[in-house]
Amino acid sequence: MKKKIYIALLSCLGLWSCEDFEELNVNPNVPSEATGTQLIANAALALPDLSSSPTGEFMAQYLAETQYVTASLYPAGGTSFYWLYQGPLMNLETVLNTPEIIKEGEGPVANQLAVAKILKAYYFWHTTDRWGDVPYSEALQGKLNFTPKYDTQESIYNNLFALLDEANQQIVPGKISNDIIYGGNIGQWQKLGNTIRLLMALRLSEVDPAKASVEFNKALEAGIMTSNADNLVFKHLKDANNQNYWYSQRVIQNREWWALTETLVNEMKPTDDPRLKVYGQPAKKSEQYVGLNFGETKNMNTDDYSLLGPAIYAQDAPVYLVTYAQALFAQAEAAHRGWIPGGEEAAAQFYNEAIKQSILQWTGSDEGVEELLAQPEVAFDPANAMEQIATQRWIHLFMHGYEAWAEYRRTGYPNNLVAPGGAAVPNRQMYPDLEAQNNAAHYNEAVQRQFGGTDGLYGQLWWDK
Repeated sequence: MKKKIYIALLSCLGLWSCEDFEELNVNPNVPSEATGTQLIANAALALPDLSSSPTGEFMAQYLAETQYVTASLYPAGGTSFYWLYQGPLMNLETVLNTPEIIKEGEGPVANQLAVAKILKAYYFWHTTDRWGDVPYSEALQGKLNFTPKYDTQESIYNNLFALLDEANQQIVPGKISNDIIYGGNIGQWQKLGNTIRLLMALRLSEVDPAKASVEFNKALEAGIMTSNADNLVFKHLKDANNQNYWYSQRVIQNREWWALTETLVNEMKPTDDPRLKVYGQPAKKSEQYVGLNFGETKNMNTDDYSLLGPAIYAQDAPVYLVTYAQALFAQAEAAHRGWIPGGEEAAAQFYNEAIKQSILQWTGSDEGVEELLAQPEVAFDPANAMEQIATQRWIHLFMHGYEAWAEYRRTGYPNNLVAPGGAAVPNRQMYPDLEAQNNAAHYNEAVQRQFGGTDGLYGQLWWDK
């Protein structure tokens, strides 16, 4: 059973997030008692926060608000990334740079460091794909550097590819302790790192397809996920300290604030997609699946629409982050693009298997798979392969909104997302408001370099071409 590990952490970690300079001088720079695997576990406790966010679901248009619509669809100002640096990233940086906290009795040292590198890469990938250029090479130095420079997204990607390669190369046989994700199974960590690399490579398909293909094949050769058992999934508990975010919102606070979008329901209902019964529940009034138009501000009676399904907001509901089905969809796209052998025949096989594994992941059964694959809208068609792969991937990524949003920005699919009040889906999130004041020189440089001086929602990231 997972338990929360309470550790003393820095209040300010290489980025401006404290207003009182003196506080920086009295807080410890390194936890005095935690070991390396305990810090890794503490970093892993933040994984659900990469997914469990109404904002993320709005960015991908999975959920529509039934309350406060005009105030909460897209963030109007800056969105903080400080928590990522202050918490999980600093924990992992401490593991990688403080040899004395690595205990050989908790598993091979090489494996502890490899896991820290894999998680560091995953958190930084998430961060740069939301904001663009971010502090990287000079970040996480504590009082040694309060104003780190912003590295370009391209350089961050290149560094993360190298970091994941290092992790893969250094892994040796042997479990690690305090592993709340894979129970110490280093082979699954290795598959995860290589799968992250595979998905990162795919993200470069429009900006640098040659490099994308090379990195994609390197990840395949190194060994990626081979079943749903390898999924990066955070398993919540029926425990107040480790419960699902959506449980606290829907059950404890009794908030019926979110309905499935009309776009999502209209993709799934006509094909009798078996995942729809997990994602949502029939509307109370009609007892049918009915989606709410994203951004609707008038007709929002919660009895009229399909709200979140009980399996999604259960206290111990899992959070799926990196999955076997994602890897299969990626290989389907790679085959279609000619990056890997097999052409459209292989693309179809990967695509069909991805849908099957997605349904198994979400429903626990393969019932309805063959019927769904036979639907004209779903049956693989080489002429519409990109749209089909991307749309089915979007359906699969339900409730992992930030990842689905990134894939939407890359591919443009599904191509029927709406623009309420003329507000199109944003291209990025804006930097934290305090950065313009506390790290002004580097902030201004980054904004000018990327967006011509405007820190807005619609500046395009390096890979978003």
